[in-house]
Amino acid sequence: MIYLDNAATSFPKPERVYMEMTRCLRHYCANPGRGGHTMSLEAGRAVTNARVKISSFFNIKDPMRLCFTKNATEALNIAIKGGLGPGGHVITTCMEHNSVMRPLKTLEKDFGIIFTIIEGNEFGEIDPDDIKKSIRRNTTMIISTLSSNVNGIVMPVQDIGGIAREAGIVFLLDASQGAGSIFIDVEQLKVDLLAFSGHKGLLGPQGTGGIYVREGIKLRCLCEGGTGSNSESLYQPEFMPDYFESGTLNTPGIVGLCQGIEFIKEKSIGKIRNHKHKLTLRLLEGIKEIKGSRVYSSLEMSGNSGIAAVNLDGFDSTEISLILDREFKIATRAGFHCAPIAHRKLGTLDKGIVRFSPGYFNTVYEIDFVIKALKKISQKSM
Repeated sequence: MIYLDNAATSFPKPERVYMEMTRCLRHYCANPGRGGHTMSLEAGRAVTNARVKISSFFNIKDPMRLCFTKNATEALNIAIKGGLGPGGHVITTCMEHNSVMRPLKTLEKDFGIIFTIIEGNEFGEIDPDDIKKSIRRNTTMIISTLSSNVNGIVMPVQDIGGIAREAGIVFLLDASQGAGSIFIDVEQLKVDLLAFSGHKGLLGPQGTGGIYVREGIKLRCLCEGGTGSNSESLYQPEFMPDYFESGTLNTPGIVGLCQGIEFIKEKSIGKIRNHKHKLTLRLLEGIKEIKGSRVYSSLEMSGNSGIAAVNLDGFDSTEISLILDREFKIATRAGFHCAPIAHRKLGTLDKGIVRFSPGYFNTVYEIDFVIKALKKISQKSM
């Protein structure tokens, strides 16, 4: 199988991820922070160690401001539903995932919040000045994806963060797509809230993610329960990270995520990014030569996180993906990618998009094979 669905979940994982998760499950997978016995203490130390290393990766000064979640969707819901109130105004982009759009639509329906969607260029990249022009007196949050999960376009998040900080507005960055191959420094980017998934570019397992909450930002807690702290109280502890970490943590997943990030640090983000860009550009250039092909991703790799979004005339995107899987053993993603506003922008609401997302472990040979397969498929419509 040639796996080109890394924008959904990276595969394979670095060997060290498998090894540490197995070691955890076999030797110290007790409840962290819930007991005084040796295994519980070792699990607690492993979670703390992961929190410190992952915080360092994003230049989060205080690791206690980083809370683990089961995915980026949970983190985004915590940030959006916990940070917005009735009557507020939000600014966001046309390339956001439903993990942003659906919470906003729910708050619009239930509490009357208002949000403005900034339109972008042909690839969906927005002009930061349009953000600035859309700020109102009641604007309380600006939300932007780091990179689109549909076509890989990279947003000007440093400019957006500067605009938000200057205006005193909370800036929420969705780093689900791009973390691991795009350098993220929450201080440099002036990020107030950072949501990320662990199972994509960070090379960790599914069921992992996190949210960073800058000091001074107060969010409502959406899920109360056992934290192992202040257990005598019937109220949720209000200190971080316990405030958002009710219930037993995913210790094997967290240590696996930590190892994925350690692998990235060892190889370097630059090396990983350059490899993905090399493969993505080769794929896009090859596809553009196919008669009847349509490309929705930028060939300028500085503005592409590593996605080739394409279609072939005469085919529905799901049909192409099915043929690639069944006849050529190539794994891709087709359809609407949980981002209907992005597809509206790209003009693909009628048939979706075939998304190819190379990862660090893919090869040039695999990319060339994919191009040949697409050429064969395109000939079927003639």
